Amino acid sequence: MQFEFASATRILFGPGTLGQVGTLAAEMGKCVLVVTGPGESRAAPLLKLLEAQGLTLARFTMAGEPTIQQVQVGVEQARQAGSQVVIGFGGGSVLDTGKTIAALLTNPGDPLDYLEVIGRGQALSTPSAPYIAIPTTAGTGAEVTRNAVLSSPEHQVKVSLRSPSMLPRLALVDPLLTHSLPPALTASTGLDALTQLIEPFVSNAPNPLTDALCREGIPRTARALPRAYEQGDNAHARQEMALASLLGGLALANARLGAVHGFAGPLGGMFPAPHGALCAALLPHVMATNVRALETRQPGSEPLSRYAEVARLLTSNPQASAQDGVRWIQNLCQQLQVPPLASYGMSEADIPAVVEKASVASSMKGNPLTLSVDELGGILEAALGMTNKT
Repeated sequence: MQFEFASATRILFGPGTLGQVGTLAAEMGKCVLVVTGPGESRAAPLLKLLEAQGLTLARFTMAGEPTIQQVQVGVEQARQAGSQVVIGFGGGSVLDTGKTIAALLTNPGDPLDYLEVIGRGQALSTPSAPYIAIPTTAGTGAEVTRNAVLSSPEHQVKVSLRSPSMLPRLALVDPLLTHSLPPALTASTGLDALTQLIEPFVSNAPNPLTDALCREGIPRTARALPRAYEQGDNAHARQEMALASLLGGLALANARLGAVHGFAGPLGGMFPAPHGALCAALLPHVMATNVRALETRQPGSEPLSRYAEVARLLTSNPQASAQDGVRWIQNLCQQLQVPPLASYGMSEADIPAVVEKASVASSMKGNPLTLSVDELGGILEAALGMTNKT
């Protein structure tokens, strides 16, 4: 047995922990670049805490999901401001943007020098600038991962910048920051978190530590996500989802993912859809196809038994089968009103191109078994909302 487990240097979790950020940031440097999404109000408490420590602040505001060009602008802004520390405050896109800026702030060259698939894939030679990741959604787990996903409109794909040195210096997870999430965003980010607990567990490269995280996180998500969706101010449900997101981030950073994320990367590069929404639309159909393929081609296999364990964790039924788990996820997605892929502009004509790109995606290599072109196409047909093929 051989495996590696790596995470942020320090994780600080709990309601009200944002109040410690000023002191902690000041220990890392005096000039800070704060990366946020659009709008001033949500970041106001953070900025006030930093200013109270006498820190010099620069702001980088980004909208949508990060592109190569966006992060280049952010890096240049950080250099001009003399930033020593980077703080990302927002959802997964903001956290990935900040993570990338912190990495490129200390490494020369162009992002394409280091990007996978479309770039040269060179290793980052110098550790990132100190980076503090503060999530305001509960889904991506990006506060504890060693990669950042960037979009390349030119190539119509999303790819990763990846290095152990990109792990944040501090992951500060304050569940109170998620209370204002609207229901649709609660659903998509929450299903992203659930996907990132299920896929590492059934992948072809789990390990005992990630298994423990997934076994802890899956039932918490199953209980909390419907409540957080229906009752946005339910403090316990929000805390549980923030923890589930953290656990999923730790798991995916140290195991592998699967076909949901294998599809989500190419789809995110081709269509204007948030990552979490894509995972939500794909999860029930990938699970259905994987379980059916395992029952047919690998009955009695370890991955199939793990899908049955996922079902027991989701349903709290000790007799649940893998198919029961699929049905539970399908019902949850209906309850959370998950939009199909067609709502983001994808059509049946796009299926061959998506399958071709997804087949070579790094996440697809972690799927518990290799799916055929027809099986991959069937997943997309079902996720489009066209058929019940899966």
